[in-house]
Amino acid sequence: MFRLITIEREFGCGGGAIARQLADHLGWKLWDHLLTEEIARIAHVDPSAVARCDEKMDSRLYRLSKVFWRGSHEPSSPLGDRVFDTDCMMSIMSQITATIAEEGNAVVVGRGAPYFLRERPDAFHVFLYAPRAEKVRRLIHDGSQESEAEELVDTIDRERIAFVKHYFDADWPTRSLYHMMINTAVGDESVIQTILHSMHLVEGRPRATDYEPPKVPSSV
Repeated sequence: MFRLITIEREFGCGGGAIARQLADHLGWKLWDHLLTEEIARIAHVDPSAVARCDEKMDSRLYRLSKVFWRGSHEPSSPLGDRVFDTDCMMSIMSQITATIAEEGNAVVVGRGAPYFLRERPDAFHVFLYAPRAEKVRRLIHDGSQESEAEELVDTIDRERIAFVKHYFDADWPTRSLYHMMINTAVGDESVIQTILHSMHLVEGRPRATDYEPPKVPSSV
């Protein structure tokens, strides 16, 4: 039985809102903004520090500086011994996802969750996407100016591509990872019902790695 749903999404496709409605429908805990708060609590930093690292690579200059000071003979780095960065966030995220998996009954949005939970047979993985015009429309509806919406749609997913490549050595999206990929232009309710229906159909079936195709009778 599925006890976990991971939602990976293109920016602006409505993934966050759909995940919230899905969690409400199931009565499950939603780990979206709650993930940011929990990471901040564990790291003893402000949530804004976590948000700055959210599915983004640290700057190239910062990463080069970090490598230099790790290899130097100086007793401490000017970056600080307890600096919070994406490496730190990912280490904590790995711990949190393990706890979430044990608790179950959770919808987890982004932050590498499909990769952390890819070996869990009780996790159902969904990727949500939409045409560019639909993503811009949704962002404008949520209060963004058109120029801002277009820039965000054109840049944020590039950051996610680099993030996934660096931390999981995978292309984004990793199509073979997901049980289904859905175009959210069909409407939020249709997306939610499709996810729920597909989970019901898939439950109880053997995993792809365990599946053996039926033998074809030899010709007489």
